[in-house]
Amino acid sequence: MFKGVLTPVITILDEQGKVDFEGNKMIINRLIDNGMNGLLFFGSIGEFFAISMEEKKEFIRFVVKTVDKRVPVLIGTGGTIQDEVIELTQFSEREGADGVVVVSPYYFKLDVETIYRYYANIARKTSLPIMLYNFPDRTAADLTPHLVLRLAKEFSNIVAIKDTVDNISHTRKLIQLVKAECPNFTILSGFDEYLIPNLMAGGDGVLCGLTNIVPEVFVGLLKAYRAKDFEKVVAANAKISILMKIYDITNPFIVGIKGAVALKGVPISTAVKEPSAAITQQQLNEIRDILAQADKV
Repeated sequence: MFKGVLTPVITILDEQGKVDFEGNKMIINRLIDNGMNGLLFFGSIGEFFAISMEEKKEFIRFVVKTVDKRVPVLIGTGGTIQDEVIELTQFSEREGADGVVVVSPYYFKLDVETIYRYYANIARKTSLPIMLYNFPDRTAADLTPHLVLRLAKEFSNIVAIKDTVDNISHTRKLIQLVKAECPNFTILSGFDEYLIPNLMAGGDGVLCGLTNIVPEVFVGLLKAYRAKDFEKVVAANAKISILMKIYDITNPFIVGIKGAVALKGVPISTAVKEPSAAITQQQLNEIRDILAQADKV
């Protein structure tokens, strides 16, 4: 479940900061047409942290209807208020989503038992598949392999993890420990350049931001790996290595991803929710140069 190359989809906004439904429909269709294996809405790149509950509910109805079962729909329902996480998870289930992605609680550096209770409480309130989201750079706490194994063994609907740790050894340890007892548990990397290391370690793919920009490169890389076409693997990896520089152009990186999508010829607004700042012309020029470098590979 939820294997291959998946996209944490950017949320297209108009210049007033409201959801642009037509712009989002265009993005969704582009990603599906380019072969994505699943779409996550309200991930980090989807600005979940800056969008109200009512806006989220309206958008969830829209994306489930728009995707129309063509690929799995995942909804990011994590947050700091457990009751709201459960409410949005249950809403996603009623509306027909295929699963939820739940980031571990952030702000305080919580201990293992507290994080366990958080996920246990959510899992008991839904029958939807749950993907854990480990992003210790943002949450100040790590979902350790032993904690993940405990959750996977105790709750049949905790079925996957997105491991956003800039250290492939962490993901490898997850794969080795968890899959030994739960072989169907899905382990995805959250860093774009770890697709091949993830697969080689026995993992299941990536859920990463650059797929918004060049979905065809990631789909091609996965196909080349499966076909053992080493030359194509090297070429696609080289492109991705160059494109990784986009993450360093803006802070947060969300507006840089949107800018890159626009520079690829997709007619979208690059607006982001406050307090994030609009992209500057200098930043766009830097991203344009990175895209040109990647095109030469």
